[in-house]
Amino acid sequence: MSHQFHATSLREYDIRGLVGDTLTEADAHAIGRSFGTVIRRAGGSKVAVGYDGRTSSPLFETALVRGLNEAGVEAWRVGLGPTPMLYYSVYELGCDGGIMITGSHNPPAYNGFKMMLKDRPFFGADIRALGEMAAAGDWETGTAGERGIEIMDRYVDRLVQGFDATTPFTIAWDCGNGVAGPVVEKLVRKLPGTHHLLFTEVDGNFPNHHPDPTEEKNLVDLKRAVADHGCDFGVAFDGDADRLGAVDGQGRVVWGDQLLGILAEPVLKALPGATIIADVKASQALYDRIAELGGTPLMWKTGHSLIKAKMKEADSPLAGEMSGHIFFKHEWYGFDDGIYAAVRLIRAVSALGGSLTALKDAMPAMVNTPELRFQSSEDRKFVVVSEVLGRLKTAGATVDETDGARVTTPDGWWLLRASNTQDVLVARVEARSQEALEKLQGDLNAALAASGVAPVVVGH
Repeated sequence: MSHQFHATSLREYDIRGLVGDTLTEADAHAIGRSFGTVIRRAGGSKVAVGYDGRTSSPLFETALVRGLNEAGVEAWRVGLGPTPMLYYSVYELGCDGGIMITGSHNPPAYNGFKMMLKDRPFFGADIRALGEMAAAGDWETGTAGERGIEIMDRYVDRLVQGFDATTPFTIAWDCGNGVAGPVVEKLVRKLPGTHHLLFTEVDGNFPNHHPDPTEEKNLVDLKRAVADHGCDFGVAFDGDADRLGAVDGQGRVVWGDQLLGILAEPVLKALPGATIIADVKASQALYDRIAELGGTPLMWKTGHSLIKAKMKEADSPLAGEMSGHIFFKHEWYGFDDGIYAAVRLIRAVSALGGSLTALKDAMPAMVNTPELRFQSSEDRKFVVVSEVLGRLKTAGATVDETDGARVTTPDGWWLLRASNTQDVLVARVEARSQEALEKLQGDLNAALAASGVAPVVVGH
């Protein structure tokens, strides 16, 4: 007996696909059997399993648990909840690994599986090896049971451990009908201040707006709630609550790198000189701010699994991505947790004067594009980046190759990288003025055109 996964479903950081097409219950069973085999061969015996609010998740969970059991691994089922609650349960319950069934911020018709092995992410070569194991039918055989674990209340209690904010803020929370809802309902009862909750009912069809706080159009309801209720600020989560979005009291978006700059300040007070990691899409203003606060800024590759691995290597207490993944090792476990990041944001804003709006006002004015995406085939996207890098080196440009090409000039920078999860090239441009931005965007467009990629025009 063996199993072949669809070629597109084995991604860099997870296994993901279109339900009933590129991702099926048979896939879920094979993931359980294969991951269970990995656990058995590493000397383990129990795996925590959680799932998000998508309509396909319960059926996938049943098939996954059956696969784990047939590999001789006990399934500890923590039920419906956020991805970070599943990560927490692996630590709290002393499990040998964890699997979260989630489509994250993908459209409702998609679903997927995120995995962790003990205290490290399971990604890249691990996932490729899982596919090879299934294709070969190289599986352990055994019998094991399952147990249901009520973990949510323990998770909420852990979220507020060490909570030291004294300011009674008025906060809007947009859960986007994702699995943050039930946790946030319990959480706000333990927090000071006044809280206005939006869309806490879990609904995998996402009837109000798509749960992706990195796109400003998805923050319209949050901005309205902040204005209507006179909130100090508002927070929002993606579908599985491992990412955070925020707006200040004026409804302005506080982007992922700006959030990291705020969250870094109390951490660096506690741990002077610590290494704070951000991905290559983050503003230069963030790296400058970390250095100004006495920290050691480190630019690293985009991708939550890659960031987590780098944090362990660099002994970093805090890291973040433009996408809103925030990773606290300081007073936490090192994994990305949007809800915990929201709690830490409340604590940080309270400690730094009590106004997120004032903190946003104090940030240097930079002009930048949103994330730009260019369609490119799986085999071509990395070639384009390689071609661009080759020409830049010949021209003597200042280039950082951490993840693609990040070109720095006296006026700003532009980035071009290949997505690890989609058939696209990703770019971003930032400058100190609109004129400089347009010049840098012209440079980016020229670099793309030389490799046969159509330029993009961005309004301002």
